[in-house]
Amino acid sequence: MGLVTGILTFPVSAPLRGLVWLAERIQDQAEMELHSPTSVRRRLEEIEEARRAGEISEEEERRAVEEVLQRMTATRR
Repeated sequence: MGLVTGILTFPVSAPLRGLVWLAERIQDQAEMELHSPTSVRRRLEEIEEARRAGEISEEEERRAVEEVLQRMTATRR
């Protein structure tokens, strides 16, 4: 990109680059939260409590736990 083109497109490209950067940071933070041991443990405890309270069936509990464990072990990009 030439100097003139850079100067002329700066008012349009700078906010767009900033928005992309912000979206990437938000995605990184969400992935960290999704895979954090504390978050996984909290979700498993919530599932267990829902089962004890009779809010979900044994099969629903099994599927929910399986889903949490799959998300935990999924490779990050």
